[in-house]
Amino acid sequence: MKRFLIVLVGCVLCSLGTHAAATEEDPFLADLPIVLTPSRLHQPQNEAPAAVTVIDRALIKATGYRDIPRLLRLVPGMQVGQERGSRNWVTYHGMGNDYPSWMQVLIDGRSVYSPGNMDGVDWSALPITIEEIERIEVVRGTNSAAYGANAFLGVINIITRDSTDSPGKKLAVRAGTRGIRDLGLELGGSMGAGSLRLNAETKGDQGFAGLHDAMRYNVFSLRGDQRLSNNDEIMFRLAASDGSRGLGYPDSIFGNNAERRADSTNAALHLQWRHTPGPNEEWLLHYYRNQDRTDEAWFATAPPPFNYQVPLDRNRSSVRNNIELQHRLALSDSLRAVWGLEARHDQMDSTFLYYGAPHQHSSMTRAFGLLEWRFKPDWSLNANALIEKFDSDAPKLSPRLFANWQLSPADTLRFGYARAWRQPTMFERNGDVRATYQGALLVHPYMPNPDLRASRMDSLELGYLSQFQTWRTRLDVRLFMERIADYITRVSHPEDTAPLLSGSLPSARYENLNTAVVLRGLEYQVDSTPRAGTRLLFSHTMIDRGSSDRSVSQLTAPYTASLSWIQDWGGNWSSTLTALHMGPLAGGSGFVPTSTYVSKTYTTIDARLARSMNVGASAVTMALTATNLGGRHQEITDRAEQFLHGNTPVNQTSPMIWLTLSINPK
Repeated sequence: MKRFLIVLVGCVLCSLGTHAAATEEDPFLADLPIVLTPSRLHQPQNEAPAAVTVIDRALIKATGYRDIPRLLRLVPGMQVGQERGSRNWVTYHGMGNDYPSWMQVLIDGRSVYSPGNMDGVDWSALPITIEEIERIEVVRGTNSAAYGANAFLGVINIITRDSTDSPGKKLAVRAGTRGIRDLGLELGGSMGAGSLRLNAETKGDQGFAGLHDAMRYNVFSLRGDQRLSNNDEIMFRLAASDGSRGLGYPDSIFGNNAERRADSTNAALHLQWRHTPGPNEEWLLHYYRNQDRTDEAWFATAPPPFNYQVPLDRNRSSVRNNIELQHRLALSDSLRAVWGLEARHDQMDSTFLYYGAPHQHSSMTRAFGLLEWRFKPDWSLNANALIEKFDSDAPKLSPRLFANWQLSPADTLRFGYARAWRQPTMFERNGDVRATYQGALLVHPYMPNPDLRASRMDSLELGYLSQFQTWRTRLDVRLFMERIADYITRVSHPEDTAPLLSGSLPSARYENLNTAVVLRGLEYQVDSTPRAGTRLLFSHTMIDRGSSDRSVSQLTAPYTASLSWIQDWGGNWSSTLTALHMGPLAGGSGFVPTSTYVSKTYTTIDARLARSMNVGASAVTMALTATNLGGRHQEITDRAEQFLHGNTPVNQTSPMIWLTLSINPK
């Protein structure tokens, strides 16, 4: 940690010398993105009370990626792995169980966490297309003071394009190895003071070689924006997806994770009213409803001498209704504020996941507020807090205090403290999974724990944001210490009457770790343009993991890095080359708590080559994109399956190469 501080101070001193002659009139120094997610206020990046990475539309297009988690690998501190092609494990700093829910994920401010996905995010089934994304803002570090429990480690805010920003018509076709077959369509238009945009996509592939991994999903999204008056406008977004994917392995223990298909449908309705009575005031009213259903059933086989078929399923459905009122206002030239109220109700139905109590309910209410005070021209202070209450639990307060000091027109130091709470999920607290046959209890892998406590994190952060004239470079550094008390982990838990097969599949439940988990580290990103048409993007993270439980420490990779070279060659040719490096990572707690396995360090390469041209009255782009070119490797694993195969990886990735043809009639 001392070495990290020395490096940071050195960077500051060197940059101050470099910027001695810089002026505020320099357009490069003024070209910082405006971000909304850290505080709910529109702020330049160097005034936000958090480290923020913005994945803009230009970067999304340059990568050519087919899914959002692949983009998130370019963010410092993000740790992403695939157990198979259709299942992504996405966390910040590696924390989380098999279905991570430690980082809030939003689409236009709508949370996409679902009780129907073990309270996590089903990235493959999200009803959104890559084409409709304007940008992704990733808050690196706790943001519970602005968004509540799921923002324990940070926020991923996916912001879609306004429907007025539409090409009119656009068609995209992809085809490639591993059975990649995608077709996307976009239609848009204006009608008086309103506009509509329709995005539809069907995409599928065979996944990773050697796995039961084929998937096919259909996505539909309709966004409308309507100005009612000079002070009022409404937005709605109606989105849905349906599809299926392969899961499981042919030789899992007793078929507890046998090969099968999961069929799912998802739908979301999001309504927003914006009222701006004046230039320094805004009211926002949000309502959204998410609902999903998954059908996933198969048979396990009891061992000799029983040899009978045992029906298993993870069939489930859930509904979430959420309403939020938010008010932004300027109290003076140097003081701005935002406050709001939010209420939510979740309903979950699953006979198998909640034995004896298939109908689960949970309610939440919260209130939040923030003050931004620019008490000197080069100093700003952000103070905010959120209080929320879940069901019968006691209310929890999440405060945050950050100061930003602009040392020069190009250099900003950020430092502060935040406390966050993470509420136990519905499944962690109440999940009760049993397999029975003719009244006999065979296994009880998930036991409920109604006494589970909320996790608490205290976070200290020192950040540095700088802009160098050399190569037109931006440097974003975050030095952090995150101490988590009452960390929730899954452990073996004996029963008074042991199930018949407990020797092979022991009973377990979620419990609070009795000692703190401490993460200390340094992460930074360098974004450079050494010459016109060339962009270099480098991210690096180093984390010191401290825990009395080795399996918890292994959830976090000690280092990650990515390097992207984006090049405009002229003549309408462009290319992107990305190297991704991940340290050893466990990737979840696993179905069998006594099985431990950590996937080894790997490096992989992604690439894209594209050419744009005009064909008749249409703008046409052809692109060849490839992922996982560095050879097959394992990212995360199903620990119970891996236990059967020793150190031989059971789920290696596959190189995937596809050709994309995009046509935009003028």
